[in-house]
Amino acid sequence: MGDPGLRRLALGTLLAAYPGPVPPDWAVDLVAEGLAGHTLFGTNVHDPAQLAASTAALRTARSDVLVAIDEEGGDVTRLAHATGSPYPGNAALGVVDDTTLTRRIYAAIGGELAAVGVTVDLAPTVDVNTADENPVIGTRSFGADPGRVAAHTAAAVAGLQSVGVAACAKHFPGHGATVADSHHELPTVDADTALLRARDLPPFAAAVDAGVQAVMTAHIRVPALTGDGPATFSRAVLVDLLRGELGFTGTVITDALEMKGAAVAAGGVGPAAVRALAAGADLLCVGARVDAALVERVVAEIVGAIGDGRLDRARVEQAAGRVAALAAWTRVASQPRPLPAGADRTPGSGPPGIGYRAARRAVRVEGELPRGERPLVVQVYAAATIAEGRVPWGLGPHLSRVEQVRVVAAEADPAALRRLAAGRPIVLVGRHLHRLPGGPALVGSLAATHALTVLEMGWPGRWRPSGVRAFVTTYGASHANGRAAAEVLGLTD
Repeated sequence: MGDPGLRRLALGTLLAAYPGPVPPDWAVDLVAEGLAGHTLFGTNVHDPAQLAASTAALRTARSDVLVAIDEEGGDVTRLAHATGSPYPGNAALGVVDDTTLTRRIYAAIGGELAAVGVTVDLAPTVDVNTADENPVIGTRSFGADPGRVAAHTAAAVAGLQSVGVAACAKHFPGHGATVADSHHELPTVDADTALLRARDLPPFAAAVDAGVQAVMTAHIRVPALTGDGPATFSRAVLVDLLRGELGFTGTVITDALEMKGAAVAAGGVGPAAVRALAAGADLLCVGARVDAALVERVVAEIVGAIGDGRLDRARVEQAAGRVAALAAWTRVASQPRPLPAGADRTPGSGPPGIGYRAARRAVRVEGELPRGERPLVVQVYAAATIAEGRVPWGLGPHLSRVEQVRVVAAEADPAALRRLAAGRPIVLVGRHLHRLPGGPALVGSLAATHALTVLEMGWPGRWRPSGVRAFVTTYGASHANGRAAAEVLGLTD
C-alpha cells in the first residue's frame, strides 16, 4: 500500500470490531500494526472471565489498545445482554433526580468494565429527549429538561472516570429532538442555533466542564449548521461549535459509520471516514459488522485521500495524536481491578444491589393498584432498536405464582384475554404502548370492561390511557426496572 507510515497513521484513527467471543488473529494483528482499538458488542460477551481473556489477548498486541463498549445501563447493555442490565437507565435516574446516585451508578458500571479490561464506555447518552416519539433515544436520556440532563451528565462522567474508564458523551450536537432513527436514515433537527444552545448544548457543556475524555458525533442533519449533510461531516459542528465554542480538547469519536445516516450520505464507509476526518473527527467507529477486508478498504480510502489532496495529512496526524492521548489516559484502566462496593454482578445472583434500589425509587404509580388476588399478566410484544439489541425485558423473571401470556397488540383478542383472566385483574405490560399498532385500542377495550393496570416500561411521554385502574411507569425495561415493577405490583414473594 505504498508508504507504511501512512497506513499506520490511518489505522490509528479507527475503532474496528470482530465477531464472536474470541478475537480472531486478524483483529489482534491489526492492533499490533497500529489499529486504535475495537468496539465490543453483545456477540463478543459471554461472561466476565471470557471477556477479560479477550481484552487481555488484544493487549498482548499493544498495551494501550482502546477497548470500547456501549454500556449505558438500562435498555442498552452489552455486559448483561443475555439477561438485562442490573442498573436502571438514564430516564429512571433522571426521574429520581439524585446526582449522587447517578454518579454512584456510573462508578459501579465503570468498575465492572474496568474489571474486564474495557477502557472506554461509549456513554453516557446526554441527549435532551424533547420529542416524545423519538424512536432511538427515549429512556436512554436523563429527561426533557436541559438543566436536569446537564446535572446528571456531569455526575455520570465523573462516576465513570473516577474508576479509570473514559466517558464519551453522545450524540453531539443532540439527538433528542428527532423522530427518526439514524441507524436507518438521516434524521433532521430543524432548529436554529439559539434553540440548540438553549435546549441541546447545555449537557455537552456540562460534560466538557466535567472533563469528559470523548464526545461522540450524531448522524443527524441540522440545516442551520450542517446544511444537507450529517453533523459527523460538519466542521461547523465539530470544530467551530464543539471545540471553539464549548472548549472541548479531548477525542471526537464518530457514531458507527456503517449506519445509514452516515454511510448513505457519503457513499460508503470508506468515503464517510474521509469526510469525518476532514470535518474534525479523531476516532472513527467503523461499526459492528467488521472484518479485516473492510478495515483495509477504509485505510486505503484514507491513504488515497491524503495522496490526492482530499485530506490533509496534518489533520490525520492531529486526529491520531488525540487518539493516542486518549489511550494514554485510559492506560490506568488496562489492568483488571476488583468491583467497587455496591456494584451489581450477574442479575439474580444475589441480593439486590445499588442498581435495583435505584430502579425501585424511579417507579411511579398513578391510580390504585390491584391488591389481593394474583392478576393475569399480559406482556405486549415490542421490537427493539438496533442500539438496544435483543435483550430480555418485562416481569417474567420476577413473577411468583402469577400467570403470564404474551401477545402482539394488533393481533390480540380482548375477549379471549378477559376469559383467560376469569375475573382476575389484568396487568398489561408494554414498551411505548401508545406507539404500537393496536396498542391504544387493546388498552381501551380491556379497560372498558375489566380492572386493568397498565405498566409502561418505555418512555411514557404525555400519554395516559383513560379508564385504567392504575398507570405504572418504570422509565426503562432493564432487569432492575422489571424487578422494581414486580415488587411495587406485589407480584414477588
